[in-house]
Amino acid sequence: MTSTTTVSGGFIPVCRLDQLEVERGATALVHGQAVAVFRTYDDQVFALGNYDPFSKSSVIARGIVGTRGETPFVASPVYKQAFDLRTGACLDDEGVSIPSYEVKVEDGVVLVGPRLKHPKRG
Repeated sequence: MTSTTTVSGGFIPVCRLDQLEVERGATALVHGQAVAVFRTYDDQVFALGNYDPFSKSSVIARGIVGTRGETPFVASPVYKQAFDLRTGACLDDEGVSIPSYEVKVEDGVVLVGPRLKHPKRG
């Protein structure tokens, strides 16, 4: 998925919600960055950077989606580290995180926006 049309607030339309498979990831190019977009079983949509800092490869979109307690996550398909879908924080190594992005769905279209800023952990 690739889009270059920006709507208000820096959001980019990447696909229709019904094009995203539940509990699977898809990759989109957003503002020149490869972003992994996920739709959970309850139709929430999240976007994270696609680059896995542990394996040093762009594979996050191919990860396994699940939950730990109340935390939705994606596990890297390479070494299986889990990343919080909401914040990008690694659940297995609190010193590591990947970028997370604002996401909204309007009229059935998934829009990915600016990178979210999260407070430092620890």
